[in-house]
Amino acid sequence: MELRHLRYFIAVAEELNFTKAARRLEVGQPVLSRQIHDLEREIGVQLFDRNSSRVFLTDAGNSFLSEARVVLQHAAQAVEAAKQVQAGAAGTLRVAIGKGLGDVVSRIINGYLRLFPGVEVDVRNIASGFQSEAFDDRRIDVGFMRPPFNNPQLTSSLLFEESFSVVLRKSSPLARRRRIRLKDIAQENVLMIDRNISPGFNEKMLELFRNAGIAPKIIPTETMPYDEAGAILVESGKGIYLAVGEGPYYPSFADRLVALPLDERSAVMPVHVVWRKDEKAKTALEFVKYADSMCGETRELRRMRPKAAGRWKKPRSLRRGRR
Repeated sequence: MELRHLRYFIAVAEELNFTKAARRLEVGQPVLSRQIHDLEREIGVQLFDRNSSRVFLTDAGNSFLSEARVVLQHAAQAVEAAKQVQAGAAGTLRVAIGKGLGDVVSRIINGYLRLFPGVEVDVRNIASGFQSEAFDDRRIDVGFMRPPFNNPQLTSSLLFEESFSVVLRKSSPLARRRRIRLKDIAQENVLMIDRNISPGFNEKMLELFRNAGIAPKIIPTETMPYDEAGAILVESGKGIYLAVGEGPYYPSFADRLVALPLDERSAVMPVHVVWRKDEKAKTALEFVKYADSMCGETRELRRMRPKAAGRWKKPRSLRRGRR
């Protein structure tokens, strides 16, 4: 049985006339009669009663008509769904975000979904250092992360650069300053994220200290101040963090922690959108294109240096209220 058999059957059932049904289907009446006969023979049920002047549906035919309409409707929906996915207007998109990138990524996703409401976006927190493995395992389609990118199967586009800030307790004498230089924290315990979790950020921190000729006491951690555990480490006096991004500490600690701009010319960290080189899914490619266009204003080699504590200057397209 093929879909055309169902279409032919429905036409005859609705017209109750082979001549009219054949005209509606734009086929010859002998062809239509043969197709209906083949259908009845295949399913082993008489669907029509015929006499010399009229055609009637049998009880079995009436029941078959209802189900045939449902089948054709589902088939049409399946075709439309496939076309929507191919066009990038539907489907599921799995997106990974590195630590501290949720604010920007949420704005990108929300804007994208306004254009493509039929797409289901599955967002996952995956640190930059683990996203390459997630791509290899086909667990994600697009990632927002900080370099380096050592996977030859991936490609990326620079979205923007983040400025560094220093996260410390409000009770610290340094908290009274407007900005911090590296020499100011030379005697502080510096909490540093494990290299495997965020290798690019780890290496950039070490580079900043080397270039400044400073060797602070480094305390390795597996968390950042964006997380509750990291914020607790700072609030308890364990040490301070160098961080990037907007509001780089857990929100509920806003009354106890402060983030001050790090006043060093080279203290910036690039953020990229990453996808597979062989990606064919239009949904993923359209999302990457949209993310790239949203952050396009930052692509003039303009450094995004903070003007207030713990803030970086956003592209206009990512500010609240912009459509």
